[in-house]
Amino acid sequence: MKKLLSLMLSALCLLTAVSAFAQESAPETVVIRALDGNRESIELTVPYDPQRIAILDMASLDILMALGLEDRVVGSASSSLEYVQSVVTAEGVANLGTIKSADMEAVMGCEPDIIFIGGRLSGSYDTLSEIAPVVYLPTTDEGTLAQTRLNADTIASIFGKEAEVAALFEGFDTRIETLKSFADGKTAIVGLVTSGGFNVLGNDGRCSIIGREVGFTNVGVDAEIDTATHGNEASFEFIVEKAPEYIFVMDRDAAIQTEGAKLAQEIIENELVMTTDAYKNGNIVYLAHPAVWYTAEGGITALDIMLQDLESELLQ
Repeated sequence: MKKLLSLMLSALCLLTAVSAFAQESAPETVVIRALDGNRESIELTVPYDPQRIAILDMASLDILMALGLEDRVVGSASSSLEYVQSVVTAEGVANLGTIKSADMEAVMGCEPDIIFIGGRLSGSYDTLSEIAPVVYLPTTDEGTLAQTRLNADTIASIFGKEAEVAALFEGFDTRIETLKSFADGKTAIVGLVTSGGFNVLGNDGRCSIIGREVGFTNVGVDAEIDTATHGNEASFEFIVEKAPEYIFVMDRDAAIQTEGAKLAQEIIENELVMTTDAYKNGNIVYLAHPAVWYTAEGGITALDIMLQDLESELLQ
């Protein structure tokens, strides 16, 4: 009995020593690569393993949830995304406004150790930085999959979760390769419906995974024009002229729940578009989860949903 007790005491002492060593060896801060309010890449010093997180970007929340860190969120912007509701509406999580307009008093009131924002709040970067370090990560600079993986690595490094990232991306490369085989040699126009019109998107921002990684030839692209924010308004005559084999449509009005807005299908399937081969061959693809494409691109679960939207329309 004495021997057993002695062994138990020795084990306890060892565990205590290991825990103390871990605490002593853990850094107080870590330096990451992020963006500033001018969207320029900077080195940013943030606290290591922060306990109180303010969320003003759904892609970052998506990644944090995948890493099992949602219980550290003390404040969040509102969102219509179903899969984040358990966090953004949780008891004790302060409402911080929206991903476009932060409630500064609420952000300050939740006393965050770190704040995550997206591009819509880049203009508030300096003000938010007075409250806590602000992590603003790009979403598609390196391509959607590569950038999502890079952002996950960055966020994981803040919390000491680097070893967990690889497993979260298993299967994505294969799925994209399968879609790429389908898209090879096919042309497309990618765009979003907003306020009754159609805006063409390029390969430099939203929905760029369709042209950049999946590999459709985006015939709506003009290399001299930036389309990353909301695309460029295009006439339906433009669509007819370009004669794409596929038309991919993201319904922005549905994504932001615009009251009284027409459905994308009502706007797109007009007399002009109905003359195209894309319409005649049933190749107009309405992205089934527009809120994910519009507000969470760059998240891990978001990437899974986006690929599902393409797979269900193209590979069935």
